[in-house]
Amino acid sequence: MQRSKLDIWVGLFVLIGAAALLFLALKAGNLLSLNFQRTYDITARFDNIGGLKPQTAVKSAGVVVGRVESITFDDKTFQAAVTLALQSRYSFPKDSSFKVLTSGLLGDQYIGIEAGADAQNLKAGDVVTDTQSAVVLENLISQFLYSKAADSGSSSNASNPSTPPNPPPANPNKK
Repeated sequence: MQRSKLDIWVGLFVLIGAAALLFLALKAGNLLSLNFQRTYDITARFDNIGGLKPQTAVKSAGVVVGRVESITFDDKTFQAAVTLALQSRYSFPKDSSFKVLTSGLLGDQYIGIEAGADAQNLKAGDVVTDTQSAVVLENLISQFLYSKAADSGSSSNASNPSTPPNPPPANPNKK
């Protein structure tokens, strides 16, 4: 009798520990969001969202004000339609701009909201088109390398002694 009570307590302790580890793993992976506050959905259209994922944070001034609800592709405009669930206690002007930003140099991406100055606020169902796409590191590197190659190509002709200089123009007055 005493042994079975001890086994039950040990088993219960192991189950609670496993549940706590599962909760922490889901929370750390941003796969679990326990938020019981009321939200309203708006849609933002981006040309490129980079590595943005559902349940990613939506921040304004560094404060989490919502989450990315879903991401779809609009095959008519060829843009990503990102549905955002913003907390009801936060309201933003209609002319606010939305940007895909990165935490640190190679960190996670999130959506940043820069508030505008319009008198009317965003409401449920609004579509925002004032957006700035994600900065893709590969594109920046390729642009940098391309510009360096173009610069070195144009400057190498001026400094290369093997290329003959342009001949002087002919003087039409000389006989």
